[in-house]
Amino acid sequence: MLDWLTGTAFTVAGTPTSRAELLGFVTGVLNVWLLARQKMWNWPIGIANVLLLMVLFWTAGLYADAGLQIVYVGLGLYGWWAWLFGGTERSRLVVARTDRREWTVLVGAGAVLTLLLWLLLDRATDSTVPLPDAVTTALSLMATYGQCRKRVESWWIWIAADLIYIPLYVYKGLHLTAGLYAVFLGLCVLGLRNWRADLRRLSAPAARPVAPGPAPATP
Repeated sequence: MLDWLTGTAFTVAGTPTSRAELLGFVTGVLNVWLLARQKMWNWPIGIANVLLLMVLFWTAGLYADAGLQIVYVGLGLYGWWAWLFGGTERSRLVVARTDRREWTVLVGAGAVLTLLLWLLLDRATDSTVPLPDAVTTALSLMATYGQCRKRVESWWIWIAADLIYIPLYVYKGLHLTAGLYAVFLGLCVLGLRNWRADLRRLSAPAARPVAPGPAPATP
């Protein structure tokens, strides 16, 4: 099965495209489209997508991204559960904003993770892109946490990550995956718009009934 996935499906600009990359493209687009529409099916399809990308990234020497996919499987299972039972009194989760405490933890953890991964990739692997690999890994984990908790700002973090991923994958010769992340970028804008609209709807004060006026006096 692994040999079949790593085999060539077709060639783009003289560079072979593996079946794992092709299937990763299809499942990735479907996953983000479902996520933007808050459909629960985004989670199982997303798990299949990250398993395919794990094979792809390992063979391309993007070791941090490959390891990240294992974490994504766990986060995908958690996100699936959280969307179903993570709301008030174990209800379905609704869109909300990231509070100050969450931002503090996310930014701090992201900075530490970036530094540690950069040092690890630079000194312990043959990675040719240790810093961008580390940065995108940290941003992706931050965004995935927000996605699991339905935080609207997670789309901004995904947009920042995609703007780095696209030239990174072009540089590594993963042209189809670079195209996939360009599609992701557009879907992230759509997701941001949809989730912000949902947030405004949930935040709008409920219409208050008009109190009846005094009855007219009778002669």
